[in-house]
Amino acid sequence: QVQLVESGGGSVQAGGSLRLSCVGSGSIFSIYAMGWYRQAPGKQRELVATVTNDGSANYLDSLKGRFTLSRGNAKNTVYLQMNTLKPEDTAVYLCNAYTNRGTFWGQGTQVTVSS
Repeated sequence: QVQLVESGGGSVQAGGSLRLSCVGSGSIFSIYAMGWYRQAPGKQRELVATVTNDGSANYLDSLKGRFTLSRGNAKNTVYLQMNTLKPEDTAVYLCNAYTNRGTFWGQGTQVTVSS
């Protein structure tokens, strides 16, 4: 089992920035990738970005240039730097970890961007 705890969400005005953090605990040796998804009210959950242990990153195309995903040295931490936020970025942001024992999810952190 892997437990994930997110932090860093909040409310900002359009054009602002936030940095989300996610720390994994438990069977972290089994993690081979981590990332972030988001889910806005009434919409499906969508990939924001993921990064593998070897540093290969994948982003939602529309977020490239505004969002940056990075991994901590210990490989059980992942950060999402979000710049030039827009109201349409409002959502619950969920951290996930892909392991050889399955995929695990955090509880999510709310990001609200006002115009």
